[in-house]
Amino acid sequence: MESVKHECGIAIVRLLKPLSYFQETYGSWSYGLDKLYLMMLKERNRGQEGAGLACLKMKAQAGQEYLFRERAEGSEAISGIFDIVHSKIRRSVRESGDNGSAAYSDMEFVEKCTPYAGEIYMGHLRYSTTGKNGLSYVHPFLRRNNWRARNLCLCGNFNMTNVDEIFNELTRIGQHPRKYSDTYIILEQVGHRLDRESDRLFNIALEKGLQGMEITRFIEENICMENVLRQSAAIWDGGYVISGMTGSGETFAMRDPWGIRTAFYYTDGEKVVVASERPVIQTALNVETDAVHELRPGEALIISKDGDWRLSQILPPAETLSACSFERIYFSRGADADIYRERKALGRNLMPQILSAIDNDIENTVFAFIPNTAEMAFYGMTEAIEEHVRSMQLQKLLSLQHTPDRQEIIDIMKCRVRREKVAHKDIKLRTFITEGNSRNDLVAHVYEITYGSLRPYVDNLVIIDDSIVRGTTLKESIIRILDRLHPRKMILVSSSPQIRYPDYYGIDMSSMHEFIAFRAAVELLLERGQREHIDNVYRKCLEQRNLPPRQMTNYVKEIYEPFTVEDISDKMAQMLRHEDVKSDIQIVFQSLDGLHDACPDHRGDWYFTGDYPTPGGVRRINEAFISYIRERFNNME
Repeated sequence: MESVKHECGIAIVRLLKPLSYFQETYGSWSYGLDKLYLMMLKERNRGQEGAGLACLKMKAQAGQEYLFRERAEGSEAISGIFDIVHSKIRRSVRESGDNGSAAYSDMEFVEKCTPYAGEIYMGHLRYSTTGKNGLSYVHPFLRRNNWRARNLCLCGNFNMTNVDEIFNELTRIGQHPRKYSDTYIILEQVGHRLDRESDRLFNIALEKGLQGMEITRFIEENICMENVLRQSAAIWDGGYVISGMTGSGETFAMRDPWGIRTAFYYTDGEKVVVASERPVIQTALNVETDAVHELRPGEALIISKDGDWRLSQILPPAETLSACSFERIYFSRGADADIYRERKALGRNLMPQILSAIDNDIENTVFAFIPNTAEMAFYGMTEAIEEHVRSMQLQKLLSLQHTPDRQEIIDIMKCRVRREKVAHKDIKLRTFITEGNSRNDLVAHVYEITYGSLRPYVDNLVIIDDSIVRGTTLKESIIRILDRLHPRKMILVSSSPQIRYPDYYGIDMSSMHEFIAFRAAVELLLERGQREHIDNVYRKCLEQRNLPPRQMTNYVKEIYEPFTVEDISDKMAQMLRHEDVKSDIQIVFQSLDGLHDACPDHRGDWYFTGDYPTPGGVRRINEAFISYIRERFNNME
C-alpha cells in the first residue's frame, strides 16, 4: 500500500557477430541497441529515478571515440537517453556529407564512425538506496584511460554494507578517492585491480621481447577478469550484481556469493544477454523459460574481447544461501512463471488466518486488493477460499439424510466469494507541492473508492497488499478512504510477514523509526513498563560496537521477544487508526512458514527475522538501533 524503492536493474547485450550480420539478417545494424532499449523498458519497474547506457565500439580507429555513455534523471530517463542517442546517430550521418540512407547503411562507415554503433551495450535503471541523487550518481560509471584495456565502465544492482572497509583499503594502498559512495569506490577498486592485471601482462610481454603495439595487443588479448574480480570481491560485503566492460571489450557480470541479488543470462550464436529478471530476456528475445539461466551465487559470466564466453566461480557460494525473498513478493515482475506461482501461493497460505478474522462469514465479506503488485496474491487467496467454500458445500450435501430438492441445493450452493474493485489509485494526484496538514489532506485522496461495492455496516472488507512497511499511506489515505464504505470490519492483509528490520542490501530504508512493526514493539514495551528491556538491548549493542562485524550479534531481536506476532499486529492496527475512522480494524500477516512454503528457493528473510546473511548487515543494524535510541531518548549515552 506504499511503494518501497529497492532494486536497480541491469541489462547487457554483447553481440557476437559483426554489425553487418545484423544489417543483413534483421534489416538493421541497430539490433543490439534496439534490444537494450526493449530490455530497459521491461525493467523500468526496477528504477525510475534515473537511467543510463554505455556502448563500446570495438572497430574504432585511434583518435576516434570508442566508449560512449548517456545518462539522465527522472521517470522519463529511458526515452530521454535513447532520444539523445538516436539524435547523435542522425547527426553523424548528416555530417558525413550524405543526406541519409546511404551513410546509414554503409557498414564500413557505421562500424568506424557512427556513435553508439557498437558490439557491446550496457544499460542501468536506478533507484537510490543511499538517498544520494543527481546525475553524478547515475550508472554506468566510467574510469577513463589512454590505454583501452584500462578503461572501465561499471554498473550494478548492489548495496555494500562495508564501504568504509573498502575505502580504507583504497587509501591504504595510496589512492585518494574523490567521492564516498559505494558505486564510485567500487569503480576505483575494480579499476585499480584492472591496472594491476594490465601491469602483470605488460611485464610478461617485456619478458617475451614484445614491443609497441605488440605489447598492447598482448595485454588486450590476455586480460584475466577472474584475477580482477577475485582480488576486488574478496572484501565485498553486501548484496550485489556487478557488471562492467573494459575499453578493449572484456565484459562481465558477477553475483554475490550469498545469492542475495539476481541475474539471468541467455546466449546463442549471435549474442550474449544479461538482465536482472528472466521475463525481460524472454520477452525481448522471444525465447522459452528454460533457455534463460540464472547466474549462480559467487559466479561471474565473463565474455572475452573475441566474444568467447565462460562461467567462472569467483567466490565460493556461502554455506547458507540467502536469495532475496522480497524479489519474489514484490520487486520482480510477476510475468515470471515461478514468481507468478509463488505469489499465488503466498495468498493461498493466508486463507486460515483470514477465515478466522472474519469468523468464517464468507457470505458477508468482500475481498479486494491494493495495489497492483498484490493482485497475484489476491488470486491465490480467493482461489483458496473458493475451494474452502466448495468443500463446505460438498460436506453439507453429503451429510443430508435425504434426497434434497432443488431449493435445498440452491440454498447450500448460494455462498460465493465476493470480489470487488473496491479502490484504485488516482495516479493524476500529486502531493509533493504542499506540506503539513494540507499535504495530509491531499494524501487522503490519493486513492479512490467504488461506492456501493459494500453493504454498509453489513459486509466485512478484506483487502490484501504485498507488505506494510511505514504505515503512513495506510493511516493518512487508504484506511480513511475505505472507512467511507462503512465496513462492519476491515481486515488488512499482508502477503509478507511483518517487516521488522532494515534491508541493508537494497531497500531504501536504514532507520529503525521507519518500520511501524518496530515502533509498535517499542510502544508496547513502554506501555507495559518495560523500559529497562529497551535499555538492556541498547547496552548490549553499545558494548559490541567496536567488535569486528563477524563477532557481533543482532540483539535488536530481543525487542520483539516479549510479544506474539498478534500482539504487534494489534498495536499496529491501533497506531494506524486515524481519529475519524469508525470501522473495526484488524491486520493479518503472512507467517514465516507460509513465506518459506511459497518461496522455498529464496530463503533470504532478514527484513522479517533479523537473520542477516553477512556480518556487515549485523553491524549496520547495531548502529541503527543505537542511533534510534539516542534520538528517541536523548538522555542515553
